[in-house]
Amino acid sequence: MSRVLVTGAASGLGLELVRRFAARGDDVLATDVAAAPALPDGVEFRMLDVRSDEDWDAARDWVQRTWDGLDVLVNNAGLAAGGRIDRTPMADWELLTQVNLLGAARGCRTFAPVFKAQRSGHLVNVASIAGLVHPPGMAGYNATKAGVVALSETLYHELAPYGVCTSVVCPSFFRSNLASSMRGSDPDVEAHAAALIEQSALTAEDVAEAVVEGIDAKDPVILTDDVARASYLLKHRDRVVYDEQMQRNARRAFEREQEASE
Repeated sequence: MSRVLVTGAASGLGLELVRRFAARGDDVLATDVAAAPALPDGVEFRMLDVRSDEDWDAARDWVQRTWDGLDVLVNNAGLAAGGRIDRTPMADWELLTQVNLLGAARGCRTFAPVFKAQRSGHLVNVASIAGLVHPPGMAGYNATKAGVVALSETLYHELAPYGVCTSVVCPSFFRSNLASSMRGSDPDVEAHAAALIEQSALTAEDVAEAVVEGIDAKDPVILTDDVARASYLLKHRDRVVYDEQMQRNARRAFEREQEASE
């Protein structure tokens, strides 16, 4: 049985992870900036804004006081945003960075001393396949998720001597409420991304199952689905074909823009 803290646990992947951990008997602390949803029996809930050092300190203090430590931290909280570089305001860049990248960094920084003292623990950072492959029209999102990948790889090596494991989760688009919460000022790109989410055959339940299996296996990179694995392999095995595909995507967006202006 593990002691697990999950951020962004009020909906989507975070909520499914909470349910899966609880179902197998783990002690779970669900956290979110939003109000608590209906949670499985025995799951604790705390408000936690991942941008707040004070909230992180309070969560650590609760874990230490209640459980005398932690086994798994899942930095799942994140925001989605689409937009071409000239249409994404800096306010969106700043919010994405604060939540997606610095939120994960704050969580790791808060609990790394706990894990180092225990000589055990597992940091799990939820990024995206967009952290490994970088389609056009999503510069802010891609950049922050790539930062989460880099953070995770760094900590995988840095904390290994202390017996601490680090994993980064990189799913492709899956059905969730992410489409309805997407930020941005580029309606064409936002609509395209929302359609990919809504039409995906992959569900949050599917991704949660793959994440828990990857955590148990201590995989440093958890590619949760066939689309994510194929995209990652294409970039590294056939860069010419990968670049051609990205250019086609950019060209289609350009053509839609030209049609709209006529």
